[in-house]
Amino acid sequence: MLAIQNLKVSFGDKEVLKGVDLQVNKGDVVTFIGPSGTGKTTILKCVNYLVEPDEGQMQLSDVSVDFKKIHKKEILQLRRNTAMVFQQFNLFKNKTVVENVMDAQIAVQKKSKKEAYEISIDLLEKVGLLEKKDEYPSRLSGGQQQRVSIARALAVKPDVVLFDEPTSSLDPELVAEVLKVIERVAQTGVTILLVTHEMDFARKVSNKIVFMEKGHIVEQGSPEEIFEQSQNERTRQFLKQYYPQAVELMAVHS
Repeated sequence: MLAIQNLKVSFGDKEVLKGVDLQVNKGDVVTFIGPSGTGKTTILKCVNYLVEPDEGQMQLSDVSVDFKKIHKKEILQLRRNTAMVFQQFNLFKNKTVVENVMDAQIAVQKKSKKEAYEISIDLLEKVGLLEKKDEYPSRLSGGQQQRVSIARALAVKPDVVLFDEPTSSLDPELVAEVLKVIERVAQTGVTILLVTHEMDFARKVSNKIVFMEKGHIVEQGSPEEIFEQSQNERTRQFLKQYYPQAVELMAVHS
């Protein structure tokens, strides 16, 4: 479904990704964890070509690319098959909630306004914001804006939804409402790549955890393998600092 080989990215003299390989099956929920600045978000942005890799190959559904010689048509295909939910919502301030969800359907997918509206209304109901459809983003809380962003991403029916730390800009009391929506999205069977520091949530919602450091994938496996049975010392150090519960879980399985 999604296969990445030898993905390399540099920003100036700084190597951000140093030859990453990753395999994702249809319906997987893959969560990237690890220290800040390790390349987690960069992987997501490479998948829909918001970041231009220096080299590597990727297969996404029926689209196959070599990043050293990628063509404009292939870039468009990648972007049509993916949708990204950003930290900062990125909603159009001059459009209503429903117009934000409709926008890409009309502009990119060339759907009629009627069809786009019906799809958008259905999705807004699913994220619990139907009553806000005619409001502008400035009238919404951060959690509500992020739920609109999720509805907008789902509206284009992507093969993969990319969540880049979707709760990092939210007040703590608003985090739970967004995580509940993401969990419901995961239960629909859509393929998800997620970057988050919410370790409990990552353990609950994912079927695959990827621990990264310094541009490398250090360890990957099921939530049980990473949070309860990790054999990698660096992974264990990270979890000891950022998810102390893992220490107890590993002690039970040692």
